[in-house]
Amino acid sequence: QVQLVESGGGSVQAGGSLRLSCAASGYSTSYYYMNMGWFRQAPGKEREGVATIDYDGNTAYEDSVKGRFTISKDNAKNTLYLQMNSLKPEDTAVYYCAASFDIRKKLSLIGGAYTYWGQGTQVTVSS
Repeated sequence: QVQLVESGGGSVQAGGSLRLSCAASGYSTSYYYMNMGWFRQAPGKEREGVATIDYDGNTAYEDSVKGRFTISKDNAKNTLYLQMNSLKPEDTAVYYCAASFDIRKKLSLIGGAYTYWGQGTQVTVSS
């Protein structure tokens, strides 16, 4: 059973930065082959894909975070990161990491493409 544990959320002022981490464990297939993504859900809104990275290190981003957020993956530490800079109040949400071993669905920002999910970490950006 794959387990994903997020950390690094918190409260910052607009323009600030945060780095989220997602530690993975409990799998037999190499972490290298995981396709991973970050999603977020704000109160009263649907969950949306924010950023994704495939096992080759290719990335894709939702338009509103391009140039501000960077997704990366440390295969040696089995950890996914999301560096968030120039944060805006509209970035406020619970952020979730997600993972899949299905190579047919790599670089997807659709939640249905992922099998495993973390419990989420709150990010609050004040103006």
